[in-house]
Amino acid sequence: MRWTFGVEPLAQSLPVASLLRRVTGLVLSLEAPHAAVDRLAAALQSAEAELRGLVPASEAPRVGQNVASDGRAYIDHSRDIGAYNPCFPAYEIRVDGDRASGTVSFPIAYEGPPGIVHGGFLAVFFDSVIQHHNCDVGVAGKTTSLTVHYRRPTPLLTELQFDVERALDDRRIASSARLMAGGVVLCEAQMNAVAGSRDKLPEVSPRRAG
Repeated sequence: MRWTFGVEPLAQSLPVASLLRRVTGLVLSLEAPHAAVDRLAAALQSAEAELRGLVPASEAPRVGQNVASDGRAYIDHSRDIGAYNPCFPAYEIRVDGDRASGTVSFPIAYEGPPGIVHGGFLAVFFDSVIQHHNCDVGVAGKTTSLTVHYRRPTPLLTELQFDVERALDDRRIASSARLMAGGVVLCEAQMNAVAGSRDKLPEVSPRRAG
């Protein structure tokens, strides 16, 4: 059974996440100021003011001892976080038991050195796909360590391949992953996580009407 924890993202958030990533790249690529950016900023400020009055009073998530609070609903982070949150990378993954593989392309928003993906985003990517794998297999838990080895610069705007393998004992999940370009390894990661128990997960509040 797939592992989930939290509420589904709103369908409206999916196109917004993708759009924000693309527009960020365009703004960062401009050669000179343009009125379109001023209009964009004004539209975002207007949306911010309107949305501020629609969200819960507290920014803390309604989880565990805060499940009955005035906080926000907690969105499921078990898989595909980048689909609804532009701060996380989007990818395609195929899970086959203790192995998984897929593809990813990093847009300009994740640039560090010229034309190269920032190493911090690569760590976020590895944590995301490894936990996605764990959650799809059905046994997941908190990350206890994540080590990333950078072998070669990882290019932006390029379709890359990755694979993941994992081993499970009674208490721990050990995973290893590679990110590649045409078979050449760009970086590798090793991650350890606690093998969690579903019946010990804290309560999560559903979304509230109105």
